[in-house]
Amino acid sequence: MTRYLAIGFGGFIGAIARYILSKLINERYGFLSLPLGTVIVNIAGSFVLSLFLAFAFKKTEVSRAFYLFFATGFLGAFTTFSTFSYEGLRLIQEQSYSAFSVYFLLNIFGGFTAAFFGLIIGRSL
Repeated sequence: MTRYLAIGFGGFIGAIARYILSKLINERYGFLSLPLGTVIVNIAGSFVLSLFLAFAFKKTEVSRAFYLFFATGFLGAFTTFSTFSYEGLRLIQEQSYSAFSVYFLLNIFGGFTAAFFGLIIGRSL
C-alpha cells in the first residue's frame, strides 16, 4: 500500500507542476507555432529522469519509496515522455536497435494514430 501512496502523491505533485510550468511558459512566450510549455516540460522531464536514474543507480542508494515517488509518480505525471526517452536510450545503449526502432515507431505513430481516432470518435459522439 505504501508504494501506491508514494506513486499517487508524486503523481499529484507532478501533474500540478506540469500544469503550472506549462502555463507560465505559454503565458510568457505565447503559443508561438507550437506548445512551447509542453516541449520544455518534456525535455526537462527527460533530462531529470535520466539524471536521477544515473545518479540513483551508480552513486547512491535510493529507497524504493523515494524512487516510486519521484521517478514513477512525480516525473510520470510531469511527463510520460521522459520515460519514453529514457527507455529508448536504454535500448540504444544495449545495442537493441531493432527493438528501439519498433519501440520508437509504435510510440510515435501508434500514439498519433490513437489520438487521431480518439479525436474522430470523440467528435462523432
